[in-house]
Order: sequence, then C-alpha cells, then structure tokens
Amino acid sequence: MEFVSIIDDEATVRRATSSLLRSLGFSVQTFVSAEEFLDSEFAMTTSCIVSDVHMQGMSGIDLFMRLQSCERKIPFIFITAFAEEVVRQRVGQDVCVLQKPFEAEVLASCIEQALSS
Repeated sequence: MEFVSIIDDEATVRRATSSLLRSLGFSVQTFVSAEEFLDSEFAMTTSCIVSDVHMQGMSGIDLFMRLQSCERKIPFIFITAFAEEVVRQRVGQDVCVLQKPFEAEVLASCIEQALSS
C-alpha cells in the first residue's frame, strides 16, 4: 500500500489534505514539522511526501535537500503560498510544486506521477 506523509505546520491544511488523500485510497500520516517527520518511524517507509515550504524550524526545502542526499530518494511534492518559481529555482523542474489553494485533482495527479516514477 502506498503511504503518503503530509508535513505542514497549519492544522487545517494537514486535516484537509489528509482527508482528501484518504478519500482517494491512500494511507496517510501527518506531521506538524520536518523534525517530527524525521524523528518518526515513517521517515524510512513513506512512499511520498507532501510538504509545505515555509514552516517553523526546518523548511520543506531543507528537508527535501537533506533527503536527496540519502540513498533512498523519496518522491516529494511541495505546497506553498509563495511564488512557485522561487521554489522551483531551489528544487528543480522535476519536482511538483503546487501553489495554495490548489485543485484536489492536481494534487492527486502529482502523487500518482511521483509514485509511478
């Protein structure tokens, strides 16, 4: 079963995104911070990460960069309230970056594409 980790410091975003993904058949775990995710048992077993860019402590981009240096590359999707192009300059063109608010179908498509890569 595909397991998706949602990392966002806003409770309403975590709740809405996890509810959406569960309705699409994904197993979901939510985290309030990148540090909480890294300290969890799910850090090594997640199939895909959906993360906010700007959070307290470690940013989503910092987490992405840290995980890219690991042996196991975890597919990553960014959700952001900031300019998409600014994020793309830091993470590259191959990573899905969605600007808030985003359409449910677009997020689902990004996840399906990330998991099939």
